[in-house]
This record gives sequence, structure tokens and C-alpha cells, in this order.
Amino acid sequence: MAAENAPGRVAAPVPPAGLAASRKEDHIRLAHEQRRGPAARNDFDDVEIVHHALDGIDIDDVSLETRVGPWTWSAPLYINGMTGGTGTAHTVNRALAIAARETGVPMASGSVGIALDDPAAAASFRVIREENPDGFVMANIGAGRSAEDARRAVDLLQADALQLHLNAVQETIMPEGERSFSGWMRGLEEVVAGAGVPVIVKEVGFGLSGRTLRRLAEAGVQVADVSGRGGTNFARIEAARRSDDVSYLGTFGQSAVACLLEAPAEGPDLLASGGVRTPLDAVRSYALGARAAGVAGPFLTVALEGGAEGAVDEITAWLARIAELLALVGARSAQEALSTDVLVRGAAREGAQLRGIDLTALTHRTDSRPLGSGAVPSSRPDGTDTEEA
Repeated sequence: MAAENAPGRVAAPVPPAGLAASRKEDHIRLAHEQRRGPAARNDFDDVEIVHHALDGIDIDDVSLETRVGPWTWSAPLYINGMTGGTGTAHTVNRALAIAARETGVPMASGSVGIALDDPAAAASFRVIREENPDGFVMANIGAGRSAEDARRAVDLLQADALQLHLNAVQETIMPEGERSFSGWMRGLEEVVAGAGVPVIVKEVGFGLSGRTLRRLAEAGVQVADVSGRGGTNFARIEAARRSDDVSYLGTFGQSAVACLLEAPAEGPDLLASGGVRTPLDAVRSYALGARAAGVAGPFLTVALEGGAEGAVDEITAWLARIAELLALVGARSAQEALSTDVLVRGAAREGAQLRGIDLTALTHRTDSRPLGSGAVPSSRPDGTDTEEA
């Protein structure tokens, strides 16, 4: 279905004044600039799905539905949190909300904190629900915010879930950022208990380690977005806003691949973002245990350059390619991609080995599959069984 995007249909609000709004505009501009030129190599390039030429299935047998925590999503793909609080952000969020409505994918907002502090910024977030009244919407706030702030953020977007982002690295580099993190875990527990909706904890591009995922599970978090290094780089974005050179922090953190490989079996359901550049990267993430893949940078670019219509076309194409790739590898769903044979090479392999992770099991998943069969429910990357309906 073509998106409705008539010029002048919705006027962008007058943006709020001040440092926070200026920072949000900088973030959009610098993130867009990072997308110029060919996509950079990242650890997803170290993940190779072994091709078995007779294991494919009919695409009509593929379902894109995926289970994530307490929800069933219509697709294993979501628009990840990006922006809000400025005129440009209003335009981007409106285009992406229309695309989410037309394609059925979930969508997260950018950090709502600016709207909690300045009501003039609220319209640039509220437009997400206005344009997508029946879709799955995630509000977003940062660690350090109160449970009351979490409820206000959820109410602003009438959200189905809350993304709570952990961004200590970004805050450390940000000229005006926070420098006190010891209270974050206690605050996180209070938000999980008091937000009123399920909480998805995510990073902003520096990864969630196995230790962190275990701590989240102990706090009652059901879903975590590993959001690793390799996509939009907020270390470089914030470094560009400083007068001194801290560009050496641009490689800090772990990739989404590294995080998926060391994720504990007893941890939350996993989402993968951070460097998901193509539908193939999304399928690679499913093969490593992600229930869905989140995309930000590529969709920001198309929203800025092609508006709502361009975003609808782009996301529709992603969904079609994901279904085709799942059929190719013999997986009837994203979760069945866990039964594909996977080789991990290069830096991702070296990092896993240094962390004591045995990757051998990933290479022989189909050994127990009868010849002539497609994919069957298998296991998480660490070899433990996963339930499949």
C-alpha cells in the first residue's frame, strides 16, 4: 500500500530551544553523514551461513512472525530508536511511523527525555502514535530516569513497551554528559517494576556483554537489545562535538555478533541491532539467536532522502528479502534459522575464543537433521535447546 505523504499535511512543530535540541539536530546530521559512501565492514561479515543447496523450502512456508518476550510481532524486523525533539526529528518520525503502519513492523522512538523536560518537544514524539494508531510502539528513555519518568514516556506515546537505553560510553564522551553511573542498576530495577509495560533494555552501539545480560535477567528483564558496535557510532558523533580529540574511543565496545555469541542461555530474549546493514545481516543475527533485528541508520537515511514513501518501499523490500533468505536456508521462521550451520571467522571468532566460547557446535547443527528435511527447531548459539511452537 502506498504511503500517504501529501506535502503540508502535518506541519512540523516549532522546535524547542536550547542545548538539548541543538544536540539532537547534531545527532541527526552526524549520523546521516556516517552513512555516506559504501557500508563499512563489521563483524557480521565474519558470520557465514553454510549453503546446503538442497535444503531450501517454499517461500509460502515461511512465516515472518516472531515471538519476543510476551509479544508476537508480525515480522522479525523493527525500526530502532533514533530521534525526537526537533523539527527535523518530527519529519523523520512521521515518515518512519507511516512506514511502520504500512508494513506492520514495530517502531521505537528516540529518547523521550527531551520531551519530559520541555513540553514543546512532545509533538515530535506524539506523531509516532498519531500516524500509527494500532502499531507496536516502543517509547525510549535513558538509564538514570525515574520510574515516574518511564510512565510519562509510555503515556506520551501510548506505548506497548519501553526501551531503556544504557549509554555510559556516549555520556562519557558527550561534552555535557553524565559521569555518575553507580545508581543505574537500582534505577533500572525500579523502572522495570514501575513502568507499567514490559521493558526492553538496550545499548546504543557499544554492546551488552554476557555478564550484563545475566544481571538484566536477575532484574526481571525479559527482552534485551544487544545493540553492538558496527552501526551508527555515537562515540564518533559525540567526539565530533568536542574541541579535544577523543576519536580513539571510536572502536570501544563489542559488536552485536560478539554479544550474541556470548549471550547466556538463562538471559533475556535477544534483539540484535548495531551494524545491521542488509537483510542478510538480519538473517545472520537470527542464526546467532536474535528474535528480531533492529535497523536505525539505513532507515534514517531513506526517511531523510525519500520521505514516508521511500521508507515504506525500503522496509517492504527488507521484509521480502528476509523471507526469501529464510526459505533459501530452509528456515520456516526467524527462530528456525538457529538450526542452520554457521561459520564464524576473523575478529569475531578470535574474540569468542578469547572469551572461552566453543564455536564448533554452530558448524554442525544440521548433522542431526534428516536428509531431505528443511530446518527444524534447534538451539541457542551455546547449544542449549530453545522452544518452538
